[in-house]
Amino acid sequence: MKSYRILPMASLGLFILAFDQYTKYLIVRFMEEGESIPVFGEFLSLTSHRNSGAAWGLFQGQMFFFYFVTVLVLGILVYVYIKEAKDNFLLQTAIVLLMAGAFGNFIDRVLFQEVVDFIDVLIISYDFPIFNVADSALSIGVILMLIEFFFIGKGDKNA
Repeated sequence: MKSYRILPMASLGLFILAFDQYTKYLIVRFMEEGESIPVFGEFLSLTSHRNSGAAWGLFQGQMFFFYFVTVLVLGILVYVYIKEAKDNFLLQTAIVLLMAGAFGNFIDRVLFQEVVDFIDVLIISYDFPIFNVADSALSIGVILMLIEFFFIGKGDKNA
């Protein structure tokens, strides 16, 4: 029987969304903007940061653009979930991660016109842009979708 796994996927999406919003709340509530707390030496810190743009600070302050793109992307993801993800656990998981991540940052943009970022990572000598749980969900979702499309079955529902 083909399945959409609505309950587990909804639970995963809601958990990620709640965890994202809760961690952002904690950062805003207990840290000053710009404050940094080392977690793992110089390689991982909690750094309170606000971003009114996208990754790497692109499109600063373009809220209407972000609202439009997020609603469009969420609509496309729902469509792909319904049309292509039936009985495909990996694709369903990827889409749910993408939706939860997009919606988590969308909430920030609508409520505050900026996104709260706080995970600060140093990779070798590269200071990676500060990010959050929603950004992590988006990144993992993209990776899972690429694995599904390019390595597992290019979306083949019969695999």
